[in-house]
Amino acid sequence: MKGDIDTLLLSDGWFLCGNSWQPEKDEEDEEEECGFCLFMKAGPCGNQFSAWEKCVEGAEASGINIVEKCVSVTHLLKDCMEMHPEYYGPVLQAEKAMEEQAARDEKAMEEQAAAEGVNKEEMGLRSTSEAQETTLPV
Repeated sequence: MKGDIDTLLLSDGWFLCGNSWQPEKDEEDEEEECGFCLFMKAGPCGNQFSAWEKCVEGAEASGINIVEKCVSVTHLLKDCMEMHPEYYGPVLQAEKAMEEQAARDEKAMEEQAAAEGVNKEEMGLRSTSEAQETTLPV
């Protein structure tokens, strides 16, 4: 009986995707969407995600800076996601962890550059004074 229901639903042009009904795609349609996109669209911020996705695709197609072009829709999407942590919580937590790791990496790179800068300066001074000693007339 379940197979009959599935067949009936599919022959009607719709299928169940997560918690929402989606129209059946033709074989000629674009490649299938990634799981993340399906997840985002199935949630309460699906419309905001779709708007963000269209903005990004448009920016990429026209060679425009994505961050500058899509800043407003990105904020709308982020605000919506934060209003629905029951659904988007794992995504928000992953984003926060990535931001924290990026901040740690940046700090480590700055500290390393500062340490190398001091070493390079010291080495530069030594090599400059050594060079002066060898070029001065005796």
